[in-house]
Amino acid sequence: MMGSPAQPTDTEVAAAAALAGAAVVRARFGRLHSRVDKGFGDFATDADLAAERAILDVIRAARPGDAVHGEEGGRQGAADAEREWLVDPLCGTLNYATGSRLVAVNVVLRGGPAAVADPFSGEVFVTDGETARLRSGAEAGERRLAPTADTRLVDVNLDPPFPNAPGFRAVDLLAHPGFVQNFRPRVVSTTLALAWVAAGRRAAYVTDGGDLSGSVHFAAGIALCRAAGCVVTGVDGAPVGPGGGRGLVAAADTGTHELLMSMTGGRGRTD
Repeated sequence: MMGSPAQPTDTEVAAAAALAGAAVVRARFGRLHSRVDKGFGDFATDADLAAERAILDVIRAARPGDAVHGEEGGRQGAADAEREWLVDPLCGTLNYATGSRLVAVNVVLRGGPAAVADPFSGEVFVTDGETARLRSGAEAGERRLAPTADTRLVDVNLDPPFPNAPGFRAVDLLAHPGFVQNFRPRVVSTTLALAWVAAGRRAAYVTDGGDLSGSVHFAAGIALCRAAGCVVTGVDGAPVGPGGGRGLVAAADTGTHELLMSMTGGRGRTD
């Protein structure tokens, strides 16, 4: 997957951009942050803004003709650009602002390679669209991601909005007798948990929502999970994508996915 310094691959651009953002997030951790109100209780910090600038600098230098859609800055670049990068510079802003290190930096070329960086572990999860790998420093090297449900840990996003209620409610899933018999819940409130599903650290991840396939928050994690071989659908079991499933269930294997579908009222794997 290594490209030459003069012409890096898209995978290398994604990884370098995510690591550039992660370096900013890590360096600013623990400071008193200024906040930009985004409405409905949501906000960005100066770290979000600075990390996004660092990410955009990397992408613009390597791919000047591409468009970029950042969570904070919106879409930038030529209106007729054929390629677009989706950027979430700090997923887990509230965690970060309150002193928690449970955050991620997400960068993905729409329909292509992606990277999810953990600013505090130094890990970056990458996919070229076909395989998914973990890079954890020069000494540890790189290894292929292998999802497994062995931990039985399922991360459930409880942040609003809840557009699929009353048909689907995350709190109902947590209260389902079958859930407590088979799984143990976790709530980290960052899409870093999607990378953990791909890496075998979580059995599954579940969130309400609309079409999340083009979301700056979720697209990189979805790409990782798909490349790693996870089962990825909406909460109703429909394929994720425009006009497809709403919300997201990313499971390490078919058995885990089917169990969750039996509790959410979904129809099981359709891909």
